[in-house]
Amino acid sequence: MIFNTIVFLLCFLLGKVSVEMGFALGLFAIFGILRYRTDTIPIKEMTYLFLMVGTAVINSLSDKTVSWSELVFANAIIIVITWYLERIWMQKKEGFMDIRYEKIELIHPDRRAELIEDIKKRTGLNVYRLSIDRINFMKDTAKIRVFYRGENR
Repeated sequence: MIFNTIVFLLCFLLGKVSVEMGFALGLFAIFGILRYRTDTIPIKEMTYLFLMVGTAVINSLSDKTVSWSELVFANAIIIVITWYLERIWMQKKEGFMDIRYEKIELIHPDRRAELIEDIKKRTGLNVYRLSIDRINFMKDTAKIRVFYRGENR
């Protein structure tokens, strides 16, 4: 939602501003580079980074053809949508954590329910799904990303 809002406002407000092709390609490159950094930056933080860059571009590139009221309205829309999504729509209270798990016999797909129950019992988290990221048969451990719901964030 935030990504779509920023892209819409960029296109709408900067459609009135004449921008050279080199600048447009440079802007595209910036957002492309941001996309490839999502492995090192969590997706939520990546979205906020895009929000900040997009808002800065909208505000700095607007000229006399874009009125102050349009800029204030665009910034207000960004703030309201971000607040709504963060505080109201995304209130599921879910999180994830990476753990190193040593009961290697439970990582078999047929024993997934048993694995989840064991992790629930050991961590006290309301685990609803997990993904096995890495298995080390030499040390009999697995790196597991556990997704949980509840107040334990």
